[in-house]
Amino acid sequence: MAKRIKDEFTRDWIIEQSIDVLSQYENGILTIRALHYQLVSRGMTNTLQHYKRVVAAMEVARWDGRVDFEAFSDRDRAMCGETKADITNLDDKQDEAKQQVRAWMRSYSKNRWENQPYYPEILIEKKALEGVFAKPCRKWDVAVGACKGYPSLTFLFELSERMREAKLNGKQPIILYFGDYDPSGEDIPRSIGENLDKFGVYGVEIRRIALMEQQVVEWGLPPAPAKETDSRTANWDGLGQVELDAVKPEKLISMLDDALGEIFDNDLYDELITQENDEREQFQTELKRYVEEDL
Repeated sequence: MAKRIKDEFTRDWIIEQSIDVLSQYENGILTIRALHYQLVSRGMTNTLQHYKRVVAAMEVARWDGRVDFEAFSDRDRAMCGETKADITNLDDKQDEAKQQVRAWMRSYSKNRWENQPYYPEILIEKKALEGVFAKPCRKWDVAVGACKGYPSLTFLFELSERMREAKLNGKQPIILYFGDYDPSGEDIPRSIGENLDKFGVYGVEIRRIALMEQQVVEWGLPPAPAKETDSRTANWDGLGQVELDAVKPEKLISMLDDALGEIFDNDLYDELITQENDEREQFQTELKRYVEEDL
């Protein structure tokens, strides 16, 4: 049995520091793992025992009301769909429908990337971080998906089909990849590219955005020994394992914005917006005609 560490990083210290960290983020952005790394940046040792202490402290803090139950993201255990059982109110439904009609009248927009030379997708190594990437990816109108380590053959096939279609449409497909700094994290982009070639989709650019050794050193991220269970560890000479969770969410979002900004042509986008404004008038005119004459 592992000996319990006695130090200043008590449950009370963890809860006090965690409340301060969590006050800086919306609910559902951080994972408990990401919180752990923020506490490491405040002096706590990066060990498994300390991580388990954070998990236990957050359980206590949520039950006693000091931390919201919704504070953390847990996308691996998310439900699909919902059971609708509320009593239907006709007036509410009518108001909802009117709001939808008004929204549809204003909804016309061009696809942000339709006249851009690139077709981008964002791949992240861990599903737990989808909460960090989801909002900025919606802002950019780009897809984001979690590989969950090495992606499955089904995931790779569906990816290859999207990349193939992009090439047929005259686009340059590009994958912006965010993963851990460890033997597998470095190798996953190579594996993805190799499998895309096997599916006959060549020339897809895979740009690794994070994490890389220079970033680990520059940002002072705390490395841990690489996993001995990873078969690639024996032939890897890196500094040690650093999880993507160790990077603050705002830094990840900034990196995403920078990476997408590098491939986005703003002049082409201005042309698209001009076309969008012209077509919106036609769109609204046709919808009004349909409502008045065809319904």
